[in-house]
Amino acid sequence: MELYLDSANHHEIKEAFTLGIITGLTTTPTFMHKEGIKNIDKVLVQLAEIAPILHIEALGNSLEEICKEVDRIIALGLKKDKTIFKIPVNNEGIKACKKLTQNGFLVNIHLVYTLQQAYMAMLAGATYICPLVGRLQDQGYDALSLMKQCLDMIKKYQSPSKLMFSSVRHIEHIVHALNIGVHACTVPYKIIQKINDNHLTAIGTQQFELHSNLLNKKVKDVMENNKPVISCYATLGQALVKIIQYGLGILIITNNEDKMIGICKDNDLKNYLKKHDNNTKDILQHKISSLAYHDLITLSEETPLLDAVYAFEKHNINHIAVLDHTEKLVGILDSQKLIQKKIIQ
Repeated sequence: MELYLDSANHHEIKEAFTLGIITGLTTTPTFMHKEGIKNIDKVLVQLAEIAPILHIEALGNSLEEICKEVDRIIALGLKKDKTIFKIPVNNEGIKACKKLTQNGFLVNIHLVYTLQQAYMAMLAGATYICPLVGRLQDQGYDALSLMKQCLDMIKKYQSPSKLMFSSVRHIEHIVHALNIGVHACTVPYKIIQKINDNHLTAIGTQQFELHSNLLNKKVKDVMENNKPVISCYATLGQALVKIIQYGLGILIITNNEDKMIGICKDNDLKNYLKKHDNNTKDILQHKISSLAYHDLITLSEETPLLDAVYAFEKHNINHIAVLDHTEKLVGILDSQKLIQKKIIQ
């Protein structure tokens, strides 16, 4: 089934064709009016350069007017074999379709709402016959049954005409078009964007990405480059400033030899301040050494991420200090941030 984009929005058209699978573009004066387009001829030339196949309107109240409009559009520089002229189904449109197709032009007979209209389009040699499914359903008609009847007719009489499913309202319309077996379907950009959407696919993709991270990444690839270090002789006031500055919720405590001796969490500071708030006026001058430290877990920056996850689980911790080959601190591994970034679960 050929997939066409139904739009006059330049951004939508440009993005849709990056997929590499769109057969062509269908558009209407109504779309162009909504986009605020003033110079339609200029836009038609631009669209013809983008779209491999372009379906555009050729309006007129008579055979002569329709054919004159086709000639005028071709004179703009559009290619005869890449341009399909959309003509509403009526007696003058059928006459024009017959004459144009005999002269090698491609025609889309559209605004088809009945089997007999589709029959007339087929007899006139229409390249595409285009019922508007969504509009018919809006009025309570069985549009899908009409599409099946049209397709059966085309097959029965071995017509070269192609049946196009148009006025697509939702993803299920595309499913219907595929099940019926129509030759082409023209779809708004918002629907094309959703064709691949499926929550099971999204879940599976996320799982594969997570497992790939665990197998292929090392600690150095995902660590925070912050080094939230503070001396055990620093004050609680200084610790509060640093813990806000680093934004990790922890501080690594060092002794007078700059050796890492433990880890302090923001909750440790909060609980200590709350506990001693009524006992002293200079609580912020208390030393970090007044706090009880937590054990500091370290890993080499070359450690596989999978091993780091095991360390988080084994020690029931959220932070690991990352060391280089000289055992110098180079960063922090924060499990919560890794989860937020969807690097691990």
